[in-house]
Amino acid sequence: MKISVCIPIYNFDVRELVYDLKKEIKNQSIDAEIILIDDASEENFKQINKELNDRVGQFVLLEKNVGRSKIRNLFLKHADGDYLLFLDCDVKIDNENFLTNYLKEIERNRGVEVVYGNFKIDLTYSKTLRNRYSVEKEIFSVDRSSDFSLLKTVNFIIKRDIFKKFPFNEHLVNYGYEDFVFAKTLEFGNVKFSAIQNPVIHVDDTSNEVFLNKTETAISSLYQLYQNSENELFIKDIKVFKVAKKIIKFGLKNVFLNFYSLLETKIKKNLLSENPNLSYLDLFKLGLLLKKIK
Repeated sequence: MKISVCIPIYNFDVRELVYDLKKEIKNQSIDAEIILIDDASEENFKQINKELNDRVGQFVLLEKNVGRSKIRNLFLKHADGDYLLFLDCDVKIDNENFLTNYLKEIERNRGVEVVYGNFKIDLTYSKTLRNRYSVEKEIFSVDRSSDFSLLKTVNFIIKRDIFKKFPFNEHLVNYGYEDFVFAKTLEFGNVKFSAIQNPVIHVDDTSNEVFLNKTETAISSLYQLYQNSENELFIKDIKVFKVAKKIIKFGLKNVFLNFYSLLETKIKKNLLSENPNLSYLDLFKLGLLLKKIK
C-alpha cells in the first residue's frame, strides 16, 4: 500500500515538515511519496521552499490562488498513492511513528476509508483567540471515535477511490466550513470513518484581529451555502446556523440585533484582548449571520 502525503502550501516554510516525514519514510521503509502544491504564495516563501524541488515526488507551483477546496482536489492529478494523507502546511510532526500509526490503523481497522488524526496547539501561541477556540471546540480528547463531526482537514488520510467519489466542494473558495461540508458529504455517503490520537502540532500564530476577519469570511461562506436550499442538509447541524434559524422562527431577529448592537463594541474589544471570552465569539458569529439573513 502506497501513501501520497499531500501538502497544500500558502505562505509557509514547509522544510522542517517535509524533512521529518522523509526521515520516517526512510527509517521505516514506508512506501510513500510527498507531493507539494503551492497556492500562489508570496515570492519569498517560494524561494524558501525551493530547496525541496528535488527532494519530493512533485512540487507544483500555481500561478493563481485557487483556494482551500480546489487545491486539495488537485492532488488527485499528481498523487498515485492508494491513500492520500493531507496535512496543512503550518504543522509539525509530533511523533517519529506518525505515518506508521496511520498504516497500523488501516491494517487494524479493516475497511476503514478515512482516518482523522487530530492536532495539538503549539504552546507558544496557546493563549490567542484562534488557538483557544481550537482547544475548546475542535480538538478531541477520546482515544478513538467514529463521530464524523470531529473531522478537520488539518491532518487526515483518505482512500484514493473514496476521495475521487467525494471531493471537496469547490464552490467554497474562501475560508470557512469546507471541512464541515466535506465531513457531512462523507457521512451521508456511508464512508467508514475513524478518529484516532495521531496528532500533528499546529503552529498557528494568527492574531486575534486576523482571526476575527477570518471569522467574518467564514460566516460569509456559511451564508453562501445557506442561499442554496440544497445545502441545508449539510449545514443544518452547525451551531450558529441552528441558533439563527430558531431566532428567526420565533420572530426575534430584530430583538436580538438591537440587543447585539448595544454590546457589539464591548464584544469586539474583548475578542481583541489578551483574555478573549469564547462566549463572545459565539455572539459575534451569530450577529454576523443574522445581519446577512434577510
